[in-house]
This record gives sequence, C-alpha cells and structure tokens, in this order.
Amino acid sequence: MSEEPAMNAEKAQQPPRLTVVATATDGIRVLTAAGEIDHDTVGPLRQALDVPGLPRPRIVIDMRRVTFMDSTGINTLLLAHRAVTAADGWLRLAAPADNVVRLLRIVGVDSVIDCHDTLRQALTP
Repeated sequence: MSEEPAMNAEKAQQPPRLTVVATATDGIRVLTAAGEIDHDTVGPLRQALDVPGLPRPRIVIDMRRVTFMDSTGINTLLLAHRAVTAADGWLRLAAPADNVVRLLRIVGVDSVIDCHDTLRQALTP
C-alpha cells in the first residue's frame, strides 16, 4: 500500500510559505515579501522588520507578490511602524495587490502607514 496520497494530503494542508528577501537601496532597507502573511507564516516578516539599534530606520516592504494577509499581518505592520517611528524612521508599503489594498483600507492601515502604487514611488524621499 502506497503512502503517497497521504503525503500529498499533508502537503496540501500546510500553509503556503512566506518568503522575505532583504536588500538595501540608497540606505533604505527593502523587504520583498512573497506568499501569504498570516499567523502560521508571519515569522520571516517579523524577523526582517526587527532592526533594534538601527538609527532612523527607513524600510519599504515590496508587497507585489503578497497574495493574502490577515489580522496577524496587519498587527505586524502596525507594530513595526510604531517601532521605526519611535526610532525617528519610517515604514512604507509598495505595490500591494488589490485584495491586500482593500484590507489595508478597510482597517485604516493606509491612513497610518504610507502606501504607494510602485516600489519606485515608495523609495522616493
């Protein structure tokens, strides 16, 4: 008897992974996120946003490839915004997909964190 169907079912039940790649452009930390941001996957984003001791942190999250975000993602963004603002820095969001933009607007995050249509706009001082 083959265990392959059981393994496929197990893989299907696992949450999609979130990847976050950190780079820098003109002193701005750029986090490129891809996948779903929820309770089970938010870890890499939280780690990438944790920049203790960095004076005046400037962070842009490129959200073009984020396919879903729940309240865990919203809370993570708001906590990061609070932390970088307290350090005299800023956090901006770039190119979120329509479904993510809708969520950001519904809960009012777009009035707290600057949201830009493109990465280029988010990187512009």
